[in-house]
Amino acid sequence: MYAASPAVAAPIRQYRPRRPGSGPYLSPSPGSPAAAVAPGAALPGLGGRPRRGPAQSGNPVSGKLDLSGPHGAQLRAAIGAVQRVCPEFHPVQALRRGGVAVLLVGTTGRASAVAKCLLDTSPAWQESFRQEIAAYRAFVRHRPPVRVPRLVAADPDSCTLVVERVPGRVVSVQRHPSTAPSQTDVRTALGVLGQLNQWRPPAGLFDAPLDYPGRISRYHDLGLLTDRDLDDLHQLLRGLGGAQGQFCHGDALLNNLLLSPAGPVLLDWDNAGWYLPGYDLATLWSVLGEAPGARRQISQLAQAQGQAARDAFLVNLMLVLTREIRRYESAVQRTMREQDAVPPAAGGQPAGPTVGEEQRLLLRRLHDDCQLARRAVRAAVGTR
Repeated sequence: MYAASPAVAAPIRQYRPRRPGSGPYLSPSPGSPAAAVAPGAALPGLGGRPRRGPAQSGNPVSGKLDLSGPHGAQLRAAIGAVQRVCPEFHPVQALRRGGVAVLLVGTTGRASAVAKCLLDTSPAWQESFRQEIAAYRAFVRHRPPVRVPRLVAADPDSCTLVVERVPGRVVSVQRHPSTAPSQTDVRTALGVLGQLNQWRPPAGLFDAPLDYPGRISRYHDLGLLTDRDLDDLHQLLRGLGGAQGQFCHGDALLNNLLLSPAGPVLLDWDNAGWYLPGYDLATLWSVLGEAPGARRQISQLAQAQGQAARDAFLVNLMLVLTREIRRYESAVQRTMREQDAVPPAAGGQPAGPTVGEEQRLLLRRLHDDCQLARRAVRAAVGTR
């Protein structure tokens, strides 16, 4: 069983259970046989053969603010909540309306801002939102080594957040990009995460978002991890009892990296905290299925830091990939239920949403990746 050493226990206060939320700019949407791992090579380098896909588009904006229709009352309520927190906020456009949160683009005086107002009032989403607000407030007094949007106003009670809107483009509008990002974008992402992972914020400012033994046991109970996985991961965790905790963004996706004229900016901080080393690298690895060269580079970075860093990266990778499989299997099942509930249109064709080939390919790739990581974990256990 994993037990934090004194070096880890100092910055890691306690595990806080919550459900990850979406960032203030974008809401991620779900969108070849893996090479065998030699016994001596414990890290996966390739995650599948690249496939062609459509070119990426820019950040979609819904156009001028429209308060009519079924979402009009919802938008008016959100605008009222934002203006109670930030009276000078003037809404201009809606980035998203409906779902978990309303995202509004507007102005505060001469500056451009983004406002986020939570719609889903379940305790899990409220906790996630408040963690995001807490992170932005912490950054006011303790600036991280990477650029983050400036906090304008926030209210944890009403779950309302206003931050500056930074001009630029996100590296990818998809959670799992269908085409490989450029080498320059990957190099930028690795550089930003490397700077952040070396940061040591004051003790007590952030806690530990992930309960490693608890998450492993839960995935095992759900049938997502085998008995062998359970034993192997717990064995690696026991060997990491003296590992130093690492500060991580916690959601190091390419749609959370904005490339602005002044440099890269990281968005969506509700998962920030102390993890086993390599959590951000494992998250980035998991979404680079179309960039085997970048995956190989990430694996080499993890392995170059020694056996403990390699084992921590592998534990993180197994948990991240298992989470992604669970996420997309749930999305496919939800789409299929919605499809079955909609009567067929003329000609017998389904009138509702269908499970696309892209989702099936992504799930197959994630399962291949998980098998690759599983073999790497077993090889690492064999070298201890």
